Amino acid sequence: MRVTWSKILGMVMGLLLVPGAVLAAGGGSAAPIVIVADTRKLTGLLGWWGSLYNESHLYFALLTIVLIPVIGVIFGVLADIVMTHIGIDLKSRELAEH
Repeated sequence: MRVTWSKILGMVMGLLLVPGAVLAAGGGSAAPIVIVADTRKLTGLLGWWGSLYNESHLYFALLTIVLIPVIGVIFGVLADIVMTHIGIDLKSRELAEH
């Protein structure tokens, strides 16, 4: 049992230490990559969105994470309204198979 735990601990430590060793190896004298959005021709909401991306990737990610479910719910409700209006009732259905 002790051998099994020491093997598991060794594998976990190896997985935790390998990325540090790789990063410590360095990459030579290459310049770091800068990722930015080109906002020169963007205005309004798109300009604000691009500027937010350039200023803070964290705020951009958090806002994106919040907006995706909200927009999904809005589209779902709109689709439900349209389907109800054209006569498709998804609230009560009969099973066709017996």
